[in-house]
Amino acid sequence: MYSLIRRILFLFDAELIHEFSVKAIKILNLFPFSKQILRYFFLTNSKVLERDLFGLNFKNPVGLAAGFDKNAECYNEFSNFGFGFIEIGTVTPLPQPGNPKKRIFRLVEDRSLINRLGFNNKGLDEITKNLRKKRDIIIGANIGKNFFTENKDGHKDYLKCLQGLHDFVDYFAINISSPNTKNLRQFHDKNLLRPLLESLINYNNSKSSRKPMLLKISPDIERKELDDIISLVSELKIDGIIATNTTISRDNLKSKHKNETGGLSGELLKDKSNDIIRYLRKELDNNFPIIGVGGIMSAEDAIEKFKCGADLVQLYTGFIYKGPSLIKKINNLLLK
Repeated sequence: MYSLIRRILFLFDAELIHEFSVKAIKILNLFPFSKQILRYFFLTNSKVLERDLFGLNFKNPVGLAAGFDKNAECYNEFSNFGFGFIEIGTVTPLPQPGNPKKRIFRLVEDRSLINRLGFNNKGLDEITKNLRKKRDIIIGANIGKNFFTENKDGHKDYLKCLQGLHDFVDYFAINISSPNTKNLRQFHDKNLLRPLLESLINYNNSKSSRKPMLLKISPDIERKELDDIISLVSELKIDGIIATNTTISRDNLKSKHKNETGGLSGELLKDKSNDIIRYLRKELDNNFPIIGVGGIMSAEDAIEKFKCGADLVQLYTGFIYKGPSLIKKINNLLLK
């Protein structure tokens, strides 16, 4: 059924359909028994699937990546599709519209997407209000800086988000890896990254209920920078790494949109992401948590991420191309 629905949806602008889909999912869940019906079809319940990481119990290891529920508007509704956790955001202190449209492109021949959204979101205050709803799923907050904030002051934006969201989410993803905010990836340099992380750690440790903090990194990172990050997260005791964000690489693309600027996600990101996960697992302690994201278009792709060393995985582009059944297929294959 989803392949037919997708065919229709793909006739229209990608960002328009994204907004429509979020609203449609919210409306769908208003109908009587919709929650029970959706969970019957998509949720896989088993103790075998549970994962205990950084003090949290995940009902299953398949999450929704940041960027889908940017403003924390329908995390409860998405949980009915069987996700084990939801990452909202990216959240910035002040609202911002993001980059000019058109800014999302489907590369159907390559089973990929290019986006240059640029942290468009409704801002910290509005998102905090949205997070006050009762929930029964783990929520992570992906945080970043406003586009007009200079990198030398970037730590202040991240800290504002950490402070404002601290009581409303279960973990934080520190996003230094989006290619769509000017100079953001400069934070992969240890001389910029150390003071940023130290500022966040000091605040987090001062709270009675410390929240796990993970670092989301780029797939385009140089090996020396990656080694520096491994050393830094080990020294500062960061709780985990999310590997990876989108890529600026355009190798082997066929689509007419291949020259669009922005971050590429989907099938052609898979190998780059897996290579980094494999290297992280080799260099880090075996118990160090890694969330694998990038190029999961099938259940077998997810299993490959786990074999590379990921403890949890996240979907974005695969969820768009394959629909919610992909979550159940991954969990069922894990059970097998």
